[in-house]
Amino acid sequence: MGRFTRTLTIIATSTLLALVAVAQSANPAPPQASVLQTGTSLVVVDVVVQDSAGHPIRGLKPENFQLTEDHVVQTVNHFDEHTRAQAAAGPNMPRLPAGTFTDYTPVPPNGALNILLLDALNTPMKDQSFVRYQLQQYVKHAQPGTRIAIFGLATRLVMLQGFTSNPETLKDAVDHKLIPRGSPLLENPNDPTADMLDDMMQNMQSQEAAANLTQFQAEQSAIESHLRLQYTLDAMNVLGHYLSAFPGRKNLIWFSGSFPINILPDATGTLQDPFAVMQIDEQEFRETTNLLAQAQVAVYPIDARGLMTNPVYDATNSGRQYARSPSAFNNAVTKFSTSQAAEHATMGQMALDTGGEAFYNTNGLAEAVEKAIETGSNYYTLAYTPTNRKQDGGYRQIHVQLSGGDTNSAWKLSYRHGYYAGVKPADKHAEKALAPGDAATTAAVAQHAAAAYAHAAMARGAPTPQDILFKVRVLPASTATEPQVAPDNELSPEGKMPGPYRRFAVDYVSLPQEFQLLHQPDGRFTGQIDFLALVYDVDGRLLNGIEKTVELNLNPDTYKRFQQAPLQFHMEVSAPTRQDSYLRIGIHDRNTNRFGVVEVPADTVSRLPPPVYPKPAASPATSAVHSAAPSTTTPPPAAPPR
Repeated sequence: MGRFTRTLTIIATSTLLALVAVAQSANPAPPQASVLQTGTSLVVVDVVVQDSAGHPIRGLKPENFQLTEDHVVQTVNHFDEHTRAQAAAGPNMPRLPAGTFTDYTPVPPNGALNILLLDALNTPMKDQSFVRYQLQQYVKHAQPGTRIAIFGLATRLVMLQGFTSNPETLKDAVDHKLIPRGSPLLENPNDPTADMLDDMMQNMQSQEAAANLTQFQAEQSAIESHLRLQYTLDAMNVLGHYLSAFPGRKNLIWFSGSFPINILPDATGTLQDPFAVMQIDEQEFRETTNLLAQAQVAVYPIDARGLMTNPVYDATNSGRQYARSPSAFNNAVTKFSTSQAAEHATMGQMALDTGGEAFYNTNGLAEAVEKAIETGSNYYTLAYTPTNRKQDGGYRQIHVQLSGGDTNSAWKLSYRHGYYAGVKPADKHAEKALAPGDAATTAAVAQHAAAAYAHAAMARGAPTPQDILFKVRVLPASTATEPQVAPDNELSPEGKMPGPYRRFAVDYVSLPQEFQLLHQPDGRFTGQIDFLALVYDVDGRLLNGIEKTVELNLNPDTYKRFQQAPLQFHMEVSAPTRQDSYLRIGIHDRNTNRFGVVEVPADTVSRLPPPVYPKPAASPATSAVHSAAPSTTTPPPAAPPR
């Protein structure tokens, strides 16, 4: 993603904000759930309790649970019971004026949210079609009030449908947005290359040459597996960021043909270098795991292939190599059995570690979805402050058991079994490299992480983070088209955007409490806030964009006034008139690397009337702002809820 930057330095000696006062929204903010966070002392554990038939056990009390961390009994200081009925009713979202958007998503304050993830990266197309059919059956009979979001994973995560309980909206998303897509990193069963390589190996006289070819195949497969692993970890990272903004438990129902999270060295002894396929970023895996823990995500992996038989027995499979070599047949059978066992073990471990449940060897995927949602919507939340306060990066084991006369030893408990207490470099060399004295290395690592999240946050079709709640009004700046893009816009070399253009006025409003300024030793408060508007085509190619940065350096008196009125900002961006496009609009707090983002199809606002701005009152405050920044204008009539 190109960077569209124009830094605006504001050394404020008077109030920085609002030309016109903006009223607080009357819509109440959703209660904030406590979550497990690296560096904090509160740990949250969601516990599902079922009888031997899989039915939820309700009505348990805090005294029925005993919780230990690393075998040390912990005191539960917060306890809640949640049932599926609580999730049916959510807050009503007030109707916004035409052209006004917000990243705020109303969700029920109690109960679970459900995410359907169709993993095209790791799933053959034929199995994706089967999943789509099964989901069509599910949404026809989905229980009213069940809140579901739908995501797709290719080489990146795409939000196909935000959280909704409207069955017609869900049906439309499954029918028209869940389009099967081929993965470039999966083997094509109809590709003749495999047979060709087998023939080459059969004809090789040299044992060393055959071993080298085997090694080549293994390393090629390892590269593809590593890429799928990296893309999958990146997607889970983005999803963890997105879901952490919502209170309560989330049930991630993950349809995939394979789960490449657990990549291990080759243990068969057939490779000259068994560790050639072992390339895992353990630190990134830990961070992703903790992100999902913070977001209270329980994973329900579902094998998208359904009930499977060994493909060597499939009539469509070429059997030439098996006819010539019985050992090849035996190897294929063993490979399939070993692969299946490993896949199912990974699925089971993933579910066990997060408090979910794995589903495989079943063609009833629709029934599996309903069972996952029913199971994950009836649970107990336990929160405690660990007796071990060290944030040393170590893994802490959590164990929960039932006690008391009104409990049954046959009941099954599902919950997260641990977490990483902080982030620690993998070894002493890494620790030395990240020492406070090595500012360049530390800054580079932080910059890389920030850039990766910024790219994901502002990518077309990706989940829209709501770390920062805001409203934005997007209206045509005039009724006329223009031969040139708006000032300070920068056309991207990634995509063509010939004129004429339509210019859009983009007006932001957010509460100052959404931003974290740093309190400096001299008493001043500093920060940087980015305002971004990027234009993409329907294929996700970047066409145009603008980014402006406001640098804040406020004395204590100005900081007090900063906290008392909404932050408003105005800028303009141009979109093409001869092709469909999307406006990805964001606001970014650099101090915390937090984002708020909305995505708007240009077509939905291109025919609205231009905005009418009231004339600002002349004052030293507004004069100071105008002297350093673009025109700051009146945005939508209410600040976003928090």
